[in-house]
Amino acid sequence: MTEQEAREEICRIGRSLFERGYVHATAGNISVRLDESEGGGFLITPTDVCLGYLVPARLARLNAQAQQLSGDKASKTIALHSQIYRAACAFDAQTRSIIHTHSTHCVALTLRAQTPESVELLPALTPYFVMKVGHVPIIRYHRPGDPQAAHLVAHTITRYGEADKPIRAVMLARLGPNVWHDSPAAAMATLEELEETARLMCLSANVPEPLTDLQINELRQTFGARW
Repeated sequence: MTEQEAREEICRIGRSLFERGYVHATAGNISVRLDESEGGGFLITPTDVCLGYLVPARLARLNAQAQQLSGDKASKTIALHSQIYRAACAFDAQTRSIIHTHSTHCVALTLRAQTPESVELLPALTPYFVMKVGHVPIIRYHRPGDPQAAHLVAHTITRYGEADKPIRAVMLARLGPNVWHDSPAAAMATLEELEETARLMCLSANVPEPLTDLQINELRQTFGARW
């Protein structure tokens, strides 16, 4: 993907998420890690902009050290995104895009009770959640932009990866999910599956029974599910 294609794709994804209610107001951000053939570094949405009205030429362009080169002021979450890329690429070198939203049902689940760091957002409720999302550890609450949160997210990605459970998402308590994949479109699909599964959990009168170990193992063997 060229830099121009990445700029246009970030704007397309942002508009799609906004128009369908996955993001609101100026919440959320999207980044892309550019190939070395495109000069390396990152593109990220500017701070305090609505994802529904992004302009390709105004996206923030940063170098490999996350120092801004051009465009509007970068989102403060670039520090978090940089650490996610660094940690996730150790287990999946094709990690190219990160999306962060304040998705309603995901956030609602973290408001039900204060949960330990080790707790995950959702059990294995549906086959597509297992196949397309996987484990989603909850990161205890930190203020937006807190460097401690970025450190904890990177540590969590490494811990799961070293346990042979590579993850594609973490949930920041009271804030929202960060998801990553090999393209903005694939990251969006992961986010959609995560938010819809959280919605199912919120709509259930009782806590649903998760898939059994046998059913999950079948998904691993048949579809290569990362669970």
